[in-house]
Amino acid sequence: MRLKVLERKPDKIVIEVDGEGHTLCNLLEAVLLEDEEVEFASYKIPHPLVSKPIITVKTKGGKSPEDALRNAVEKILERGRNLREEFNRAFKS
Repeated sequence: MRLKVLERKPDKIVIEVDGEGHTLCNLLEAVLLEDEEVEFASYKIPHPLVSKPIITVKTKGGKSPEDALRNAVEKILERGRNLREEFNRAFKS
């Protein structure tokens, strides 16, 4: 996976994610939208045969879009750890 910043402003960032698809981008978008300081989060895949989604994040309230992305990724990782623990508990018996 490679990230390329296409546009950066204090309240907006547009990045290209080379090598990913709907699975990761949809999850990231959903978690970003849980943040009250995220005004807009979306992604598009300009061409279905080229896996280079473009993610746009716009924030409000002084929060940087980079911080919003970092927080969303941390939430995703924490949820993954919790899911693994639940699977381990469920399959021990």
